[in-house]
Amino acid sequence: MPELPEVEVTRRGLAPRLSGRVISGVTVREPRLRWPVPPEVLALAGRKVRTVRRRGKYLLLDCGDGHLILHLGMSGSLRLLPPGTPAQKHDHFDLALGDRVLRLRDPRRFGAVLWTTGDPAAHPLLAHLGIEPLSASLNAGRLYRLTRAHRTAIKLFLMDGRRIVGVGNIYASESLFRAGISPRLPAKNLTLEKSGKLVRAIKATLKAAIRAGGSTLRDFVGADGGAGYAQQRHYVYDRADRKCRRCATPIRRLAQGQRSTYYCPTCQK
Repeated sequence: MPELPEVEVTRRGLAPRLSGRVISGVTVREPRLRWPVPPEVLALAGRKVRTVRRRGKYLLLDCGDGHLILHLGMSGSLRLLPPGTPAQKHDHFDLALGDRVLRLRDPRRFGAVLWTTGDPAAHPLLAHLGIEPLSASLNAGRLYRLTRAHRTAIKLFLMDGRRIVGVGNIYASESLFRAGISPRLPAKNLTLEKSGKLVRAIKATLKAAIRAGGSTLRDFVGADGGAGYAQQRHYVYDRADRKCRRCATPIRRLAQGQRSTYYCPTCQK
C-alpha cells in the first residue's frame, strides 16, 4: 500500500505540472471505486487547478470553489500522460488538462475520486486525521504527551492515523530501528528522551524515503511512471533472518495488528 512518502513523491511530481492548468475534460470509466465517484466530478471542466497539496495519504487539488480529493488506495497510481494514450483495463479516471492527462490506475479499486466544496480539513475522511509527521507540530513533547494513556505497543501506536498520520507499516518499523526502540514497547512507557529520538527517526526515515522516490511495492510508481528504490535501503523491513546492517544479528519478524513487524533484537530495546 502506498504510504506517506509514496504519496508525497506523487504530489511533488504533479504539483509543478498541474498548478495553474485549466481542466479541459473529465472521463470516468469506472465510478465504483472505494466510494462512488460523485457526478459533480464530471462538471469540473473550465476550473483551474491552483495548488496540489497532501493531507496524510490524500491528495487535494484546489480548484478555487472546491477540492478534488484523490486517494491511491492499496494499489493505485497517478500518472501524467499525453492526450490520446489508450486506456488499459484498470485505468478508471482521467483529468484532462490541455496537453496532458492525469490518469488514475487502480487494479483493486480501493482508491477514491471525490469532490468537496467545503473546507477539506472538515471532510469526514480527513477530519479525524492526526499530526503530520514532517510538520513542526510533531516534537518530543507532543509525542510524549500523546502516548501517556496508551498501553498499546508503540509500533501500533505509530500506525494509528488518528494520532500521527501516514507513517504506515514499513516506515514505522524503519523508524523504530533508527531510534533503537523495541516495537513491543508499550506506548505509555516511552520516555521523553526516547520520544525525542523517535521523532527524529520518523522525520529522517520519511525524508530519506521521499528522496529515494518511495518504496516500490507491487503497483506503486511515481507520477512519471518511475519506480522508487527506498526498499533497497531498508534496515529491517522485509529482511527477516538476514543480518542486521549494524550489528549482524539476524532480523526477526513478528505479527502485530495482523501486520508484519521487523526488528533487530540487539539494536532495539
